[in-house]
Amino acid sequence: MESRRRFPRMLAAAVLAGVLGAAPAWAEPRSYTIDPEHFAIGFQVEHLGYADIIGLFLKASGRFEYDEAARTLKSGRVVVAADSVFSNHEARDRHVRDSDFLDARKHPEIVFEATGFEPGAERDGRLHGKLAGRLTLLGQTHPVVLDVTLNKAASYPFGHRMHTLGISARTTIERSRWGMDYGVSRGMVGDAVALRFELEAMRDD
Repeated sequence: MESRRRFPRMLAAAVLAGVLGAAPAWAEPRSYTIDPEHFAIGFQVEHLGYADIIGLFLKASGRFEYDEAARTLKSGRVVVAADSVFSNHEARDRHVRDSDFLDARKHPEIVFEATGFEPGAERDGRLHGKLAGRLTLLGQTHPVVLDVTLNKAASYPFGHRMHTLGISARTTIERSRWGMDYGVSRGMVGDAVALRFELEAMRDD
């Protein structure tokens, strides 16, 4: 009689184990690497009060830990090559790479490290949220918060065909906080710098 009562419990446990075992492999945090051919990291800063300068960093790398089931970024690190700055003006770019601004020889990397993700509203299938982190620039590290949108996550339709996550992020920093104050007091170059990230990151299968 005891064996008859035990059988349904064993059967239920087996079914549950089968269901859990059939869960998709990405139902836990997985590593994603930024696609070096599909990213844009840009900046925008006021110039003499006339107009804003818009530029890019052409070299960067990075990784994220992303839980697709929970739609949560667990961690992340983006490394930008300071000497890859480009604003479509060769003399200006040389100046920006110099010690007045990025001091790229002494500080070749600009690094953002994520410390926490707070999900917000979902609109049109895209999850918006806040990504807290630390930005290291000119050897100084200070906290920043990025407005983040988690875009599409799916197998790429052509080319590498890998499972890919799209991330959009933006924030505005005061560069003088990192000791980059050239031209601020004279109104030559703005202190506020808008940063924008558009990234496609491939899952490390």
